[in-house]
Amino acid sequence: VQLQASGGGLVQAGGSLRLSCAASRSFGSLYILGWYRQTPGMQRELVAQMTSKGTTIYGDSVEGRFTISIDAAENTMYLQMNSLKPEDTAIYSCVWRPPGTVDYWGPGTLVTVSS
Repeated sequence: VQLQASGGGLVQAGGSLRLSCAASRSFGSLYILGWYRQTPGMQRELVAQMTSKGTTIYGDSVEGRFTISIDAAENTMYLQMNSLKPEDTAIYSCVWRPPGTVDYWGPGTLVTVSS
């Protein structure tokens, strides 16, 4: 299984970006999907998570600004990021947690928010 993330880049504060994470096969009917981010010297932080039951969780710092979603037909998850702040600057990584097996991580994509 491979995950390919894209959509990172440089954006001004207040702007928006949409990250994509495409899987090499279907997510199936049971899954947990998530986005994490990390900056140098800091622990990896949960940004957003969604389950196949429709439950979503967001980090406190992104609640109300970021939205996680999935296009199951395209085997792709998304992270829509609005009202970006300089403190959102990080490497963002996607993860797929199928039941009963290992986690699959995509390569990170860098998001830089300028003030």
